Parts: sequence; C-alpha cells; structure tokens
Amino acid sequence: MNDIAIRVDNLSKQYKIGALKRRHDTLRDHLTHVVTGGVRRVLSALPFAGSRNGHSSALDPQPSTLDSQPANHIWALKDVSFDVKVGEVLGIIGRNGSGKSTLLKILSRITEPTMGNAAIYGRVSSLLEVGTGFHPELTGRENVYFNGVMLGMDRLEIARKFDEIVEFSSVEKFIDTPIKHYSSGMKVRLAFSVAAHLEPEILVVDEVLAVGDIQFQKKCIGKMKEVGKLGRTVLFVSHQMNQIRRLTERIIWLDDGHVRKIGPTGEVVGDYEIAMTSGAWDTSERSASSKSKARFQRWEIVEPRSDQSNLLTSLGPVTIKFEFRLKEPVRMGHHGISLFNSEGQLMWAWATDSLKLDGGSHAFYYTFPMLPLRPGIYRWHLSLYDEHGLLDDCYFVPEMNIVTEIHQHAMDQWQGILNVPCDFTIDRSV
Repeated sequence: MNDIAIRVDNLSKQYKIGALKRRHDTLRDHLTHVVTGGVRRVLSALPFAGSRNGHSSALDPQPSTLDSQPANHIWALKDVSFDVKVGEVLGIIGRNGSGKSTLLKILSRITEPTMGNAAIYGRVSSLLEVGTGFHPELTGRENVYFNGVMLGMDRLEIARKFDEIVEFSSVEKFIDTPIKHYSSGMKVRLAFSVAAHLEPEILVVDEVLAVGDIQFQKKCIGKMKEVGKLGRTVLFVSHQMNQIRRLTERIIWLDDGHVRKIGPTGEVVGDYEIAMTSGAWDTSERSASSKSKARFQRWEIVEPRSDQSNLLTSLGPVTIKFEFRLKEPVRMGHHGISLFNSEGQLMWAWATDSLKLDGGSHAFYYTFPMLPLRPGIYRWHLSLYDEHGLLDDCYFVPEMNIVTEIHQHAMDQWQGILNVPCDFTIDRSV
C-alpha cells in the first residue's frame, strides 16, 4: 500500500439537473464552507467511512444504484475504479462532459461522491478553475498564505517558499493588490505557482493552463515534470494531446462518465484519436443514458486533399468539413469555431447565430482563401448551442498538421505565428 497515492473504487456521482450552485459572497461564507467541508472530510476518514492507515477517503452512503436514474438526474461518473502510484504523472482525457472535472473535484474534496470510495494518501493541492481557492477581497500575498494554511502548512513554511512562488508567477508588482483586480492570466499564474510550490504530495491540475500565455504554459509543464521527478504524484487533465504525450506515461480515457480505457499514453491516445476521427464515438459503446441532443463526430480537410485527412500541405485555398448529428431540430442555434496552436494560443475564431437545423446528420463547411500559419500542430474547437444552452462542444482529434513550405525568417527564434510568402525587391534609384 505504501506505493499507492490514490485508490478509487467504484466511484459514481449523480447530479440533479437544474440544481442551484452554492455561492460564497463573503470571506465568512467561504470560510464557513471550508470548515464545514473539513468537518465532513474528518468524518469521512473515520473507520466506518472506509479510511485506511489514517488517511482520508471519500464515501457517500446514499442508497442510490447505477440502474436508477430519475428523469431530472444524470450520472456524471459511473463505477470508476483505478489506482495511481506515488510519483506517477497520470493524464486524464475525454470529451467535454465525460466526467473529468467531476472526478478531480471528488479527489480534491470539493464535492462528495454519490457512491463509491476515493482514498487519498497524501496532501493534495488542486488547480481546477481560474483562481481556485482565492478570495477576491484578499491580496495576492494574503491569498498565498491563506492557501498554504488550508494545505496544513505553518506560516514559516509558507514564508520560506513565498519569494519562489511570486517569482515563478511573475506578479511581483501586483502581489499586494486584491485578487479581484487580477486578470484571468494573472490568477492562473499565481494559483498554479501556489499549488506547485507548497510541496503537496499530490498535485491535481485541470485544463486551466490554456488561459496563461505560451511561455508560462511551458514553465508549468516543466514544473509538473519536476514535481513528478521529486516523487510526488500529478493528475493532469488536458485536451491538448501534445501536452499529454510530453508529460505522462499512463492515461485514463473517460467517456460519458465511465472509464473507457486505461493504459500507456501512446496506445490510449491513439485509440482516442481513432475513435474521434472515425465517428466511433456514436457507436453502441456510448452509454444509452446519454442525453446529448447533438454530437460532433469527425472532421477532414476536403481541399486540398492528401493521403491523410488532417494533413495540410498547401497555403490555400483550404476547405474543411466538420460532421455532426442532431437528435432534435434546432431553431435558434449558436455555433462557434476556434483554432489553437500546439501551445494553446488562439489563432482564429468565428461565430454565427440564429441557425435553423433539422434533426439528423449535418456538416459545416469552412472555406478559407488561405491558412498562412507556421508549420506545426493545431487543434479545432467547435461548439453548438440552442436557446436552452450548450448542445455539444468538441476539441477535434487528430489535430491538424500543417506541413506547408516555410516562408519565414531563417532563425527559429524569429519565426512568428504567420507563414506568409512575400516578394522582396530593391529600388536602387531612390
């Protein structure tokens, strides 16, 4: 047991659709919730709750069964089981709505499971949302100490790490400014720095790093690798397969709340990309309980065609097709599309409203006069809403691979985002 950092047994979580989220408008509200949650965690660690060796475990004794699902309830997680070894960097992948964030919230003791057990052997530091654990009225400095205390550290321990935290986050000028005045990127930088530097045994990171800039994302990846080498455990959720490949050796693929596959990163990512590309997502392997009204299925480069549907060999013109299926008609639809590079930087985005679509299979076509982007890996993100809310959104795999001729500066550090051909002439008569 000494080599196990996390043990999850038959974990399930059911939500009531339309339930109101709890709000914490004041610091006292926030602290009350934290203390109440702490009491629940202490109680859950008692012998009757299934704790082992004095370490906390989460268990909700509600008498629900996986076969029972009222019309206004959904299972966000269903019978999930796995172990994570000490010092392992484990990736978690899956489409939006597959249960990734719910799993991390249970492991971080933010929410409780409906059924099952999650045993955590070590101190957990989590970064699940922008500004996780920060109170807006407190300064950056105060929030660093507040987070450290909540992790069980004393003031001297936090003080020893404080300068390193601030330097890594690059918010020195604003450390004594209330968090409510920080930008999203500043909150992410400080939150990640706190989570990574206060020496947790287990670091849990959801896909919030995309908010930060490219250089900071690289710093974060490097820091998580460092944390893993020091023998600490990392759980990392990302839609960016290149980051998953670089950081992890084993991953969990969640699909509609259940574990579809666990195994070596290369093998599981390959199967995930094949399923997304082939449209296998909508086969009988998908749970019959899925309530989605829409489902994006696959994409391909229609023009110019190549041996691989995701390979772009010409600057333009380019036509790209995205296929999807609707279970019901959409009368007031909103559709958005965006393109990101391999580091998560937004390259381009567009949206349209008032869409009218019948039920059945459809395809969106996009034609560009050219895509003059630097050769590399890019990913498409599409979303579709109706008047009631989100129907589906998808980070498509495989990612688009641009292999066009390079029309940029010869030195790599001077190659920018755009790859635009140009003519150069000299008029010596001037």
